[in-house]
Amino acid sequence: MGPEAVRFRIAGALVSPVSYSLSTFPLLPYVAAAAASFVTYAGYASMAPRSQFFGRTFTQGADERKLALTYDDGPNDPHTLHLLDLLAEQGVRATFFLIGRFAAQRPDIVRRIAEAGHVIGNHTYSHPNLIFCTARRVAQEIDDCAKAINHAIGTHSDLFRPPFGGRRPGVLRVVAEKGLVPVMWSVTCYDWVASTNAEAIQRHAQRQMKHRGGNVILLHDGGHKTMGADRRQSIEASRGIIREFKSEGYQFATVPELMRTLRATLPS
Repeated sequence: MGPEAVRFRIAGALVSPVSYSLSTFPLLPYVAAAAASFVTYAGYASMAPRSQFFGRTFTQGADERKLALTYDDGPNDPHTLHLLDLLAEQGVRATFFLIGRFAAQRPDIVRRIAEAGHVIGNHTYSHPNLIFCTARRVAQEIDDCAKAINHAIGTHSDLFRPPFGGRRPGVLRVVAEKGLVPVMWSVTCYDWVASTNAEAIQRHAQRQMKHRGGNVILLHDGGHKTMGADRRQSIEASRGIIREFKSEGYQFATVPELMRTLRATLPS
């Protein structure tokens, strides 16, 4: 605010002009800058997969020689089925975070996932960004997804992944009340980008693991908008990732297996 006089009207009366300048409140610019920085970081932290700013989430295990392939947004016909064939061929078990409305449409695919020994987690019923949802809506999304999965296979894991990775304290509070464990990731393959290809997806995994570490890999076997999303590139990239990292001595595990490894390394 400049040194110009500021006039105040109170109940129709003109109060004597008072002059203000930045020198009157010397800390004001710093307070404003700090507030802006906090808001910016809070927005980043609500979506950043590794951030623990709003509460604890699982992002990676202790043994970086063990990798967990995780797949979001299924079940998806036909690509989830093709992926299951690939994982069986390679002897790899993965972790699938399913959308409830798709699980309700194709419980047979949900059963195929479970029967193959893969882990199934909750990814909400309709895939909203939970940052913008009330606590009641968050709870309903989780409950409806759980019901759809339970209808297909009965009891499943206590894992939960928020759509888009979006969470805030209120979201994580509801997740905890439901007895679920929030699971994020530490390797982002950007396989949802329309212009990508299998080689680019695989390169993302290579670069991130080389420069930042991490062993929970985010991929997609479906798309949250509709059943039938084309995920051929994700499946082909999965083949490359499995072959490459197996050749380098890595092992593949499910998220619960990584969690057990992490707990074993924590001080008692």
